[in-house]
Amino acid sequence: MKKLLFLCCALVLLAACAQKEDNTKGKETKGDNKMNEQLVGKWEGNIEIPNGALPIIVELQKDSGKLSVPAQGLSNYPFKSINYKGDQVSVSINLNGSAIEINGTLKDGQIEATFQQNGGKLPLVLKPFKEQSEQPVTYETLKIPVKDGELTVALQKASKEPSPVALIIAGSGPTDKDGNSAMAGKNNSLKMIAEGLANDGIATVRYDKRGLGDNKSLLTKEEDITFDQYVDDAVQVINTLLADKAYSSVHIIGHSEGSLIGLLAAQKANVESFVSIAGAGRPIDEIMLEQLKGQLTPELLKESTDTFASLKKGELVKDVSPELQSLFRSSIQPYMISWLKYNPANELAKVNSRVLIIQGTNDIQVVATDAEALKKGKPDVELVYMDGMNHVLKNAPADRAKNLATYSDPSLPLHKELLPAIQQFILNEK
Repeated sequence: MKKLLFLCCALVLLAACAQKEDNTKGKETKGDNKMNEQLVGKWEGNIEIPNGALPIIVELQKDSGKLSVPAQGLSNYPFKSINYKGDQVSVSINLNGSAIEINGTLKDGQIEATFQQNGGKLPLVLKPFKEQSEQPVTYETLKIPVKDGELTVALQKASKEPSPVALIIAGSGPTDKDGNSAMAGKNNSLKMIAEGLANDGIATVRYDKRGLGDNKSLLTKEEDITFDQYVDDAVQVINTLLADKAYSSVHIIGHSEGSLIGLLAAQKANVESFVSIAGAGRPIDEIMLEQLKGQLTPELLKESTDTFASLKKGELVKDVSPELQSLFRSSIQPYMISWLKYNPANELAKVNSRVLIIQGTNDIQVVATDAEALKKGKPDVELVYMDGMNHVLKNAPADRAKNLATYSDPSLPLHKELLPAIQQFILNEK
């Protein structure tokens, strides 16, 4: 049985909601006096996960240390313990209830290690950290009042005012405003859309979700978030844009899970149009069970099916097998319940705005079945297939390994037909 999916889910969701607590209290620091001093310092590496590579940064000190996962908005999270023995180092981290261990050996100027979380192991090579020059910021930052505080958003202005403005909503997990995440790697897909549309005369707004990046402080406990809160945040942004005379019209662009958030927000706000890119057309339990069939034993697949059925009825599940904890742990169940109540196709039928559905033919996560299901929910909408486009909106081969390699390559441009299609639709050009 493949356990990689669950390992990734645990890291993705827990890191995004990690509480700001000092886990070095009560730490064990039984260091060996003969430790190799070359181990002390800042190291970086990639954890190889199913959909690409997850970059991490580890800072090793003599009696403490810190972990950073930039793609998840996790910065300088303290170790629980660190131990040295010659060329070897062992690190223990308690990440919001999830046990993480990194064990490595210094060899030829790098640390050959294993990354272990809740029983699953992945290889990890750490190399000396190299400071990278920051990319120039091309957007303005705005603060929009939302529940529990203010949402920090990035405004990409167009060259002329008034102009149309589009809210770009990112996909699932810790996907940030640029389209980068632990699951997708750094590909800058949403950043490219924002900058490309601005050049075409369309302003955009995008933001990190609660618990992530700029808006990490809006969520500290995983059990506090619901799908409807994501929708409410989007509605607040839209209403702010509608009240601003700098914009001639307001639009929504939702990618992946952001498609469902966007179409629900479009029901509550008077937007001119809605663009769904790689959006699911079926309830999320159907899609997840479809993906899990090749990864679980028959017994665990049946348990997953039964658990989804209970959650769909709004019932919490107390007893979950250890192998399924990362998917159905108690803290994530309220979010799953709030998500499972929606059928995207049925919800799209309630949207009164103009709608464009865009689907890549080489998307290995959301398939043509979903695009067709969405269209059945609202038959008069426009559905456009983009030949060779994958889930991160790049031109990619059908081969799975080569397709996934594009997830962490920000040098690749967007599919050449994507921006023109969005621009023409928003401007209502034929």
